[in-house]
Amino acid sequence: MLKIALLFPAGQFLLYNQAVRTFPLFWLSLAFIAGILAAARLAYPAGGWLILAGVCLLVGLTGYFVSRRRSSKSRFPIFLFLLTAFCLGAARYQVNVPEMTPAFIAWYNDREYETLVTGVLIEPPDVRDTYQNLRLRVESVDTGNPEPLPVSGLLLARLPNGESYHYGDRLRLRGKLQTPPENEDFSYRDYLARYGIHSLMTNAEATRLPGRGGNLLMTVVYALKARALENIYHIFPDPEASLLAGILLGVDNGLPPGLQQAFKDTGTAHIIAISGFNIAIIAGLFFNLFGRLLGQQRGALAAVLGIALYTILVGADAAVVRAAIMGTLSLFARQIGRRQDGLNTLTFTGALMAAWNPLVLGDVGFQLSFGATLGLILYAQPMQDWFAGLMTRHFEASTARRVAAWVGEYFLFTLAAQLTTLPIMAYHFKRISLIALIANPFILPVQPPVMIVSGLALLVSLIFLPLGQIVALAAWPFSAYTIRMVEFFHQLPNGVIVLGNASLWFVILFYAALLFWTLGRSRLTSLRLAVSPAAVLTSLALLTFLIWRQAFAAPDGKLHLTFLDVGSGDAILIQTPAGRNVLINGGPSPSLLSDGLGRRLPPLERRLDWLVVASTQEEQIAALPRVLERFPPRRVLWAGNAQASYAARSLDRWLTEQAVPVTQAEAGQILDLGQGAQIRVLSVGPRGAILLVEWGTLRVLLPCGLDFDQIEGLDSGRAVGPVSALLLAERGYAPANPPEWIRALNPQVVIISVAADDPYGQPDKATLENLSDYNLLRTDLNGWIHLSSDGQSLWLEVERGAMTPILDTPSLPQQVESTPRPEDFDLGLVGD
Repeated sequence: MLKIALLFPAGQFLLYNQAVRTFPLFWLSLAFIAGILAAARLAYPAGGWLILAGVCLLVGLTGYFVSRRRSSKSRFPIFLFLLTAFCLGAARYQVNVPEMTPAFIAWYNDREYETLVTGVLIEPPDVRDTYQNLRLRVESVDTGNPEPLPVSGLLLARLPNGESYHYGDRLRLRGKLQTPPENEDFSYRDYLARYGIHSLMTNAEATRLPGRGGNLLMTVVYALKARALENIYHIFPDPEASLLAGILLGVDNGLPPGLQQAFKDTGTAHIIAISGFNIAIIAGLFFNLFGRLLGQQRGALAAVLGIALYTILVGADAAVVRAAIMGTLSLFARQIGRRQDGLNTLTFTGALMAAWNPLVLGDVGFQLSFGATLGLILYAQPMQDWFAGLMTRHFEASTARRVAAWVGEYFLFTLAAQLTTLPIMAYHFKRISLIALIANPFILPVQPPVMIVSGLALLVSLIFLPLGQIVALAAWPFSAYTIRMVEFFHQLPNGVIVLGNASLWFVILFYAALLFWTLGRSRLTSLRLAVSPAAVLTSLALLTFLIWRQAFAAPDGKLHLTFLDVGSGDAILIQTPAGRNVLINGGPSPSLLSDGLGRRLPPLERRLDWLVVASTQEEQIAALPRVLERFPPRRVLWAGNAQASYAARSLDRWLTEQAVPVTQAEAGQILDLGQGAQIRVLSVGPRGAILLVEWGTLRVLLPCGLDFDQIEGLDSGRAVGPVSALLLAERGYAPANPPEWIRALNPQVVIISVAADDPYGQPDKATLENLSDYNLLRTDLNGWIHLSSDGQSLWLEVERGAMTPILDTPSLPQQVESTPRPEDFDLGLVGD
């Protein structure tokens, strides 16, 4: 059911005949939207609404001409025109309601048997960490009859990752069709219905059929988007690359969940999504460029076409379409010499979008975009003018205008937008961000260069990739600053108020009171003043930022082991004293692994010197096939059966295609990390290998591919001896970590790489009881875990919680060379 989200107290204002005559487009648009909202509650057929609309229009036109002849100003015809728009809106909603017949895909939902569905992929797959969603336009259904039945409608299918699909592919899916679920907190059924989808197939099996669908234009657009997305990850490190993928291309599924939540809690999530700011930049660039080449009128037309293509490129969601329509109307008004009225344009845009898809009114993105734009139209300029008047009392007029312009753009405008979106956020998200008013003024000023310079780097990379990488060096600090500031403000306490369930009446009464107060006050005239940036200071700041970023990533003569928080799996990044990078496994989550590597590898050198596949189980390496395209390895040390999992087969195939040298691991091999540090292969089995990292007195045991035979072969750990740190095998599974194994190793620190929602409920309770006398760190509780050593002492640092005090490793009769040898920088693989 369509929920009422944006209500205006239109009835009381209809009494003001002059207001309706002055802003007819505003009131007609509101009446059309009100008709859609009413039809969602009233089960009346579309034909009846159309008859009522025709009668009202006919009577209204008759009254209009009669009043014109009598020179009277009757309110009656105006009211009938509004009622006509209301009935047309209601009819449009009813026409959009699908008819459940055997010719519609939803007819076959919730059957006990599996169904064969043939269709065409209408957009590129939405690839997530562990699955991908496909949207298909259904052509036929095979339910066991001799001939497939022609069927129409859209279907959302969920498939496991691995196989690559493209726009226009013809597929045959096998699985059970179901109605999308809904509960008290969220209705997936309503969400998908806004996109015309009424059927869901989870755990589907897909077969690619000969032939292709789609059209040539969309094929070219999606191919361009895929190449642009690939280039973003080539020229920028993560998580900046994932942020820019959202800002520039509308692909926001690359950010790890924790960072996404940080943007939401700080009230800066609007930065990730394509918004009116992005469209304004695109419109301005296109108009200036094409205006010079083609003239003003043709240039404006070319700019409109450019906006339309960009809208399609980034996904054409409700907020983007709203901004694109308003941008197009603004260019049109400029060409015909008419002044654009913000309220008229906004309400007409909303009515136009609702006419195309009535269910868009229930889209949260549309509501937030509509509400924020309404706040800017009604309150932004009056707030700035009020602040300028206040500043004029204490400073010179020019200084007061400059300060007011800056404060207005980065603080008061944010306040205006949040004022009109607060009820929507309270209703849908049940929380309000207090820190947003502080965070936005620090983050918004850098968003223009984030969009412009990063977009320029992307465009240049599409022409010549190395040159795009150079431009990206100037663009990267802005996006890096954005993320760091969001994370900083997210750590501040009491930044979010959790409200619980907010009543719809609260939303209605809030907007009624707000608009009643607004329309009862006079609006002030605007003053605009652009504050030019200090180019020299900006350049110096960029240079300083890059130098410090490179300096922090430079080798410091210590050995660093970081256990990345990638879910229920292992991903260990080793950074050697000589500055080389070794990755052991990768875990199940591509977004979390890419984020962890991007934050730690130097921005100018993101290649891995070695990739060590210490286990070929799915949860250990599922992230690698996608992430290695961004962080390619020079060499690979492989342990375990290459056919043990789908991820292992995909990774093996990718390494073969990229001609990456692969060495099969054998017991006794040593991977030289330089300056005496090394990785020793203690044992190799079908599941993988047990590794020992050594440098000086530091000994870290990594049993990533452990099995029971290997435990027995190492004499339950007695053949290894005491270690400084121990990574538990299988996320703390008790049989894989027996008490005698732990006692023989006697670790100073025990580490468990596990997700908070581990599907198997790891770590086992018995394992935790066996570790009661040990220092235990867990990625689900502590986040990433960082160990660093100079060969004599061990330092621990965790993402969540205070730094652990320095632990001195046991004194062993072994010296650390202070002068590196030339061969130490080769990371060679030598025998024992």
